[in-house]
Amino acid sequence: MLSDSGGAGHKGGLFGDEGTVTGKKCPKGLYGTFCRECPIGTYKDIDGSDEDLCTPCPLELLPNRANFIYVRGGVRQSSCPYKCISEKYRMPNCYTPLEELMYTFGGPWPFALLLSGILVLLAVLLSTLRIKLVESSSYVANIEHQSSHHFPYLLSLSEVRGTRAEETQSHVYRMYFMGPNTFREPWHLPYSPPDSIIEIVYEDAFNRFIDEINSVAAYDWWEGSVHSILSVVAYPCAWSWKQWRRRKKVHRLQEYVKSEYDHSCLRSCRSRALYKGMKVGATPDLMVAYIDFFLGGDEKRVDMVSIIQKRFPMCIIFGGDGSYMSPYNLHSDTLLTNLLGQHIPPTVWNRLIAGLNAQLRTVRHGSIRSALVPVLDWIASHGNPQLEFHGVKIELGWFQATASGYYQLGIVVVVGDLTFHNLRQSDLSDRSNDGYPRNDAASAGKNPKLLQQSWPYPSHALSRKKITGGINGGLINDATLRSLEFKRDFLFPLSLLLHNTRPVGRQDSLQLLITMMLLADLSVTLLTLLQFYWISLGIFLAVLLILPLSLLSPFPAGLNALFSKEPRRASLARIYSLWNATSLSNI
Repeated sequence: MLSDSGGAGHKGGLFGDEGTVTGKKCPKGLYGTFCRECPIGTYKDIDGSDEDLCTPCPLELLPNRANFIYVRGGVRQSSCPYKCISEKYRMPNCYTPLEELMYTFGGPWPFALLLSGILVLLAVLLSTLRIKLVESSSYVANIEHQSSHHFPYLLSLSEVRGTRAEETQSHVYRMYFMGPNTFREPWHLPYSPPDSIIEIVYEDAFNRFIDEINSVAAYDWWEGSVHSILSVVAYPCAWSWKQWRRRKKVHRLQEYVKSEYDHSCLRSCRSRALYKGMKVGATPDLMVAYIDFFLGGDEKRVDMVSIIQKRFPMCIIFGGDGSYMSPYNLHSDTLLTNLLGQHIPPTVWNRLIAGLNAQLRTVRHGSIRSALVPVLDWIASHGNPQLEFHGVKIELGWFQATASGYYQLGIVVVVGDLTFHNLRQSDLSDRSNDGYPRNDAASAGKNPKLLQQSWPYPSHALSRKKITGGINGGLINDATLRSLEFKRDFLFPLSLLLHNTRPVGRQDSLQLLITMMLLADLSVTLLTLLQFYWISLGIFLAVLLILPLSLLSPFPAGLNALFSKEPRRASLARIYSLWNATSLSNI
């Protein structure tokens, strides 16, 4: 209420009453005596001064992430002006970039259907491309291999594949490196030559060769340091680094023995002159390396016969360590296949290796005792019955224990009458048709407590030294299996999580499914990164770089495994799984 005496009206108007004031009606957007703006969130679209004329703005037109704002002069329409609660959201709907992308195509459901259709189309294209590239190249390689096998005279001598017959005939002994080939415990050879090569080497020169080859096999300190850093920052990168350094080490050992070392430890003048007496090899997983010793050809005939007769019993050490990335496996190279092919048909031996490796995939180092029980049973029921038909017997064994407690596992192959223990020839004939011959596998442990092992047939027991060909080790059977000990490291839960006990099929439908999963993973990853980039650049970098690029790495790793050829597909698939597990840290 104003204290006023009224006053004369304009142009002859009447005098106002005391305590009153006159004025015009307020225009749109304003109300009250002094025509002020309607409150925020209301509008006024008619003339008048009554406060009730300010109508609340309809909330249906207001986005969820917006608030009404003040406008000078008031709001005159029902579409009240608003502003997003943060500048990160974009007008007019206050959507995130991801939501804008989805609603551009009609909303979440239409966008999901469209994305699924695109993924299926791309998966079909990638699967078709893979079939054209990978399988066609495999077919061509198979044709070339068959052609070179049936028509070797069409190739030059340098192009003919396979081991030469003279190498098979002159092979004396395969000496395995000891140790797991890690940065803490690299490969090394034991001193003192084995009994099988004692007659073809000079012992003093051989010990000097051992010193030199062990120094070549050792890793530099910085290689282990880089591996330790990568193990903390990005473990898949650490695994790739270790495999790369192992591969370089194998090449370095091969080059040293082939061209740098003068072979002075060999007694054969021809071997020293031609550098043909020793050759370094390794398994594909780079877990086991060996040196093959050959006769030079200038030995006495009697010496050659006695030396070759010492090939058996033969110890074959298996690659892998029972972990997810390196499962146990038996690698039979051409030389080994040819050596055993003198006693076993190659088809029988190859099927034996295939069955053995299939069994080894289920053996884990963390459960070595229980996992080896079916392996031993399988050897007794499927492997040896067929091998005994050809005069051969195999047994599971452990070999080459090191000072750290690590030892390798493999099989012992015996040829001759020692393989027939109280079995009648008729029994052999009946059991030889039970199934395909399969060999069994080995595993690794950490404490060699198997020192009192013997052949399963006491009446035909062999000394451990004779059985293993002079290698430190012994046999594994039902009686000695429980003495195997192992250690579980701090990564045991992770290895248990990553354990893979079933091989992945290669059907076209499964390839299509895997491709769709890869593309879906990439799509979700990119959309997630887009969302994090909208939230904050710091959060985006943190998710992307901790652990480094672990969100983006699974897709190229999976694509690399999908388009790889058969020999490398299993190892690359494990690397893809390792990247997938690492990306869980980002989630």
